[in-house]
Amino acid sequence: MSLLAVAAGVGLTVTALAAIVRIVRGPTILDRMIASDVLLTTLMLAVGTDMVVRGHTDTIPLMTVIAATATLATIVVARFVKRRAEQPSVPEAGKEAGHV
Repeated sequence: MSLLAVAAGVGLTVTALAAIVRIVRGPTILDRMIASDVLLTTLMLAVGTDMVVRGHTDTIPLMTVIAATATLATIVVARFVKRRAEQPSVPEAGKEAGHV
């Protein structure tokens, strides 16, 4: 059982580090949002692994809060991106004809 827990810990650590790299490097807000969802899911899996290894259910409320946070954050970012896409594009300054 301890070997399995160590393997799960290593896998979750690698996944979390890859998600953090994607959050930092981007390049778009949607890439960062997906990476933050992956990071929060990895955190939930780590908490679940801890519950299995130690044989308790004390952290189920924490898992619920993490899941709710991830869901609400995804909805907020999706609405932001949608509103930004619906706005008319503004021409760049200095590129207009006859601008002095």
